[in-house]
Amino acid sequence: MTTDSIPVQATDAGRGTARKTRQTTPSGERHRRLFRHPGAGRQHHAGPVAYILLGFAALVSLFPLYWTMVAASTDNTRVTQTPPPFLPGPHLLDNLGKAWQDAALGKAMLNSLIVAGVIALSTVLFATLAGFAFAKLRFKGRNILLMLVIGTMMVPPQLGVVPLFMMMTELGWGQKLPAVIFPTLVSAVGVFFMRQYLAEALPDELVEAGRVDGAHSLRIFWSIVLPIARPPMAVLFMITFVHAWNDFFWPFIVLDMTNPTVPVALTQLSAGYVRDQSLIMAGALLGTLPLLALFVVFGRQIVGGIMQGAVKG
Repeated sequence: MTTDSIPVQATDAGRGTARKTRQTTPSGERHRRLFRHPGAGRQHHAGPVAYILLGFAALVSLFPLYWTMVAASTDNTRVTQTPPPFLPGPHLLDNLGKAWQDAALGKAMLNSLIVAGVIALSTVLFATLAGFAFAKLRFKGRNILLMLVIGTMMVPPQLGVVPLFMMMTELGWGQKLPAVIFPTLVSAVGVFFMRQYLAEALPDELVEAGRVDGAHSLRIFWSIVLPIARPPMAVLFMITFVHAWNDFFWPFIVLDMTNPTVPVALTQLSAGYVRDQSLIMAGALLGTLPLLALFVVFGRQIVGGIMQGAVKG
């Protein structure tokens, strides 16, 4: 036997071993049956107890809105009685019109729409950019900067009111909407939220593939990161918009009644010696309707995006 025949025999032996291994190995379908979870693939149907609990939770969640509508549809005398009314009254349209006029809610809603829209859009954009940088880019001091961003969440916002007010005054933005918008263009919560999502949902291989194709960081962000980050961006936009719309503390300090947002304008309804609770509730109902409309219009897209992002391929 020559030495040249040894590799050939070894190769043939290896092929025979591999063929034997493939014959004794279970098929793909049998392998999946062996290692599949016993409950995988089954459709779970909710029982009556689940429907009862969900219905009870829905009623508890909707009761404050229903009570606001009931209080806004009656007069002040009826609201303050014991027991209070639990059915709507006949004065809803009258109270809504009076609250709209007394609080100048037309201009206030326009200001709130501008403020909340700009803040929500800027927060989503900057938080996604920063989240991508902290999650997938490698640069010196990344962990330290991330800890500093997270550390700002521990500082009460009331501590920065005085220097922030002085800064807005020096810039000439006193009693103007930019004084409300610019200090909240991005939030640490949004940066941390997007960073955590992209760290798990964005594979490093996609970023490296973009680098190999010659794409720079902004191109990778536009073509790869944004399509993957749409579900958390929608959630962050909704949360930020609602928070900016309902914010009262800082707009009340930096704005006046000639250029208010909705929460600031509603304070005019309780400025009298005797507070009209039905009128206050009517103003609160008017201030809540845009948020309800926003959720009705975009709620399906937001929930669908969340479910799409929750499915891992």
